Amino acid sequence: MTNTTAVQFGLEKVGARLGAVIHGIDARQSLDAEQQSFLRDALLRHKVIFLRHQHLDDAQHEILSRVFGEPIRHPTIPAPDGTDFIFDVKSRHGRSTDSWHTDVTFVPNYPKASILRAVQIPPYGGGTIWANTATAYDDLPEPLKALADTAWAIHSNDYDTNFHKHDARKEEIADFRAAFVSTIYRTEHPVVRVHPETGERTLVLGHFVVGLRGIPTRQANRIVEILQDYVTQIDNTVIWRWQPGDVAIWDNRATQHYAPADFDEEGRHLRRITVEGDIPVSIDGRQSRPF
Repeated sequence: MTNTTAVQFGLEKVGARLGAVIHGIDARQSLDAEQQSFLRDALLRHKVIFLRHQHLDDAQHEILSRVFGEPIRHPTIPAPDGTDFIFDVKSRHGRSTDSWHTDVTFVPNYPKASILRAVQIPPYGGGTIWANTATAYDDLPEPLKALADTAWAIHSNDYDTNFHKHDARKEEIADFRAAFVSTIYRTEHPVVRVHPETGERTLVLGHFVVGLRGIPTRQANRIVEILQDYVTQIDNTVIWRWQPGDVAIWDNRATQHYAPADFDEEGRHLRRITVEGDIPVSIDGRQSRPF
């Protein structure tokens, strides 16, 4: 960071392993090249970055997303009327994505980054937790690293969900589920990918994993659970307590996230845009592929 940059804007870490709040940037305004570079660099270093009280509209949200790449549509869920790239994260009856995942890993070139903004926040609960999949890999003992380095996981949008667990309006969840799996995707990713910008090794896991290539389901589930436990250990995570207008941006190639259903039947509404990603590459140079 240059001295000029430090005067204009800066950041404050919010977790030891990931997470930083950005200060001095108004994302409602046009960002100059220095500000854009600062945000991209901060994202690579801290994995998830936060901007308080931005109160973006849909158009401003899209403009901000383009700092990080080309916005893309969700493979199966249409954008709300009047928008092109918005994915609504909306609960009126307590539903939340209360399982660990990396966004849209059921396609080969899953998103590079996600940009999420708070529209309506419940009076309690409703936070989001992120985990660092690079430090999780670093924590693996050498025998587990050797296993993970050569393993390939099958990801699908037709996975075992707990959508019905926390929501009394079962018919609404059933409708969302039907849309989500309207086209079935299955993709084979290396369990360990090489980050294309930092060179870090990161774990590609989460709730879209439905199996490991060449390993029976029962044993595969145990292996995935062991590896996943390293991702979600408490000191590898950071939680964000949303306030209206906040924005979170995360490197979807190096994180997982989780939104606890801890707000009863209070309303919670956020809007997300994802940007186009690259096809993961394993440590021996092979690319992810449709399965």
